This record gives sequence, structure tokens and C-alpha cells, in this order.
Amino acid sequence: MNKSSLELLTPNNCVLALIDHQPQMFFGVESTNRETIINNVVGLAKAAKVFNVPTVLTTVAAKSFSGPLIPQLQSVFPDQKPIDRTTMNSWEDKNFVAAIEKTKRKKIIIAALWTEICLAFPAICAIEAGYEVYAVVDASGATTLEAHNASIQRMIQVGVIPVTWVQVMCEFQRDWARQETYVPVMNIAKEHAGAYGVGIIYAQAMLEHK
Repeated sequence: MNKSSLELLTPNNCVLALIDHQPQMFFGVESTNRETIINNVVGLAKAAKVFNVPTVLTTVAAKSFSGPLIPQLQSVFPDQKPIDRTTMNSWEDKNFVAAIEKTKRKKIIIAALWTEICLAFPAICAIEAGYEVYAVVDASGATTLEAHNASIQRMIQVGVIPVTWVQVMCEFQRDWARQETYVPVMNIAKEHAGAYGVGIIYAQAMLEHK
């Protein structure tokens, strides 16, 4: 294993790529609940924004087939125009690669629709190009659960590291004493982290009544 891949993610050593979270792509997702993916990718995007992690947004055939980036995600970065491509593989689009290279960061966190194509293809190519890749498996979705799982196994075999969106956010925060991001992270968790978020709301309410 590459020694640098043992280094935890920090807001200063990685770039986030969110690939093809578009209506037409969601129509084909059957690996998990679509609303769960929307919730998770928006939570991931908000975490990246809180920690000022460079984020690349990209779509495929937005005007001719797949539709625009979902508004829940676009609203996190309202002034950022997604890179629109014709290629299934983002790594075969020069504008996407240029956006990644511009950050000068060698760790790439990727979430995409679909797992078996728009996540696997660029992840594998980025590994070949010398990057470390982290696939956010619960902010991605595939045409079937079997396709999702098989794609994750294929990526692991070439060195891609599977992660979840809450894991990424907590890896950025690392220490609850980091007050500058503590409240924003708690707010993201309350809104997007399911039972964990409900637990935070409960704990805060109990502390207020002490």
C-alpha cells in the first residue's frame, strides 16, 4: 500500500468530485433508495463547503439527455457551473482533469451516478495517473445492488478506498475542540445524518434543561 494513502483525509490534502447527480441518472438507480443518495451527497457537499475543500461538479449531456445537476446539490454551490461532458468517463474530459490538476492535490474523493460507470471509470483512471482515490459509496448509486457491489470490489482491487459521507466529514473535523467548524458540522449531521442527527438534537435538548 502507498504510504501516503495511510494519511487521513484533511481539508488541505484532497479535492472532491461530484459526478452526474442528475435526474436521468437517478431514474436508473436501483441499488438503494434514491432519496438516501440525494440526502448523502448533499450532506457531503455541505461538509466540503464548510471545510473549504475544492469541489469539482460535473454533468453529462445536461441539455440533451440527463438534465441539470439536481437543485439540492447545485444550491450548495449556487455560483459554480458544473463541467458538462459528452464522455461517460470524466477522466477522458480535459476540462475535468484540468480542474482536478488545478487544485494540486493528490487525494480525490469521488461520488457519482452510476457506480459502475461514472464512479468506477474515472476512479480507476485516476489511480493509474498516480492519484489516491476515495469512493463515497453511500453518495453513489448503480443500476442494481449487484452492479454497485461488484463495482466497489473492482475499484478496491486497483487501490480505490471506499468511504462513507459521514466518515469523510468526521475525518475532516477530527477533533470536536475545533470550534470554527463544530457548529456547522453538527448542523449538517442534524439535517442529513439520520438517527445520529436525531441523537444530537435529543442530547442538545437534554443539556439545555439541566
